[in-house]
Amino acid sequence: MREALFQAYPNPFENVSVRLCDAFFLSLGPAMRRRDFITLIGGAAASWPLYARAQQPERVRRIGVLIYRAVSDPEAMAAVAAFTQGLADLGWTVGHNLQMEIRYGAGSTNALRKYATELIALAPDVVLTSGTPSAVELQQLTRTVSIVFAQVSDPVGSGLVESLARPGGNTTGFMNFEYNLSVKWLEVLKQIAPSVTRIAVLRSSANPSGNAEFGAIQAVASTLGVEVSPINVRDASEIERNIGAFARSPNGGLIVTGSASATTHREMIIALAARHKLPAVYTTHYDVDEGGLISYGPDRVDQSRRAAGYVDRILKGEKPADLPVQAPTKYELYINLNTAKALGLTVPQTLLASADKVIE
Repeated sequence: MREALFQAYPNPFENVSVRLCDAFFLSLGPAMRRRDFITLIGGAAASWPLYARAQQPERVRRIGVLIYRAVSDPEAMAAVAAFTQGLADLGWTVGHNLQMEIRYGAGSTNALRKYATELIALAPDVVLTSGTPSAVELQQLTRTVSIVFAQVSDPVGSGLVESLARPGGNTTGFMNFEYNLSVKWLEVLKQIAPSVTRIAVLRSSANPSGNAEFGAIQAVASTLGVEVSPINVRDASEIERNIGAFARSPNGGLIVTGSASATTHREMIIALAARHKLPAVYTTHYDVDEGGLISYGPDRVDQSRRAAGYVDRILKGEKPADLPVQAPTKYELYINLNTAKALGLTVPQTLLASADKVIE
């Protein structure tokens, strides 16, 4: 009888030794009828697949990351680290239940297009990207893969979402700021350099947000006694030529908006401002860390950390169309006193008191 039972119901006893099977069979005793025993074993066999499924390894999800900047850029490194830590805090660990593919465009539109194509071809569950150019490249390639962006100035104007409250497609994320922040740059520059009456606004004319930022600044410039003019940041030679021409007249200053091109040419812009003795306000503290005068803008690393929360929600089944675009919650003011001294500027105490960091 034992042999017949093993032939009929092999699975429950696949990993049990013959000796244990003998002991179990003999322990049943004559009181148990054959059909009772078959019913017992049949129930165990039915539950066996449930046990096997419970032992299956956790599903590994794939995330793509497309960064506009170079891999060596300090802001890029900080953003990726914050995003990875944010995911880990939510239970997603690279090498365990998560695979991450990262590409860096290094400021090249061609490289962005190439890497965006590579990432989409990998069929990721979701892609994180930073900067408007990167997000636009990805969305042109897919309307099905979920995309979460950070550091985008105007997601509606860029065509990435239908509205901030209801993105309506496969894309959502975290915007840099509202355009009234542009006015704050003008105010901060006048506070630290009151003699400035002419301001060149470095912006990307190819980015809709660049034109809107310049428009917001121009609308209030006369009330602060300044005249503004745009400088495009398409390439290094154009930036150097136009800043040099602007600096030939006195009482000038710069507002360096947060375009991807300005970030790519960060070191050169800071050097030109120093060479021509132009007070300049920037959008990120990385510019001030490298010698820029003053910066005011959102905490971009915090945006990357918060983006991990949206990626987590999408991996758990929510749709980008239902996740509203969020504005920054933290802003930073950095001042470089060494640069102020080199420009012959005395920083007001009120400005120093409100600074998040002062470099001496």
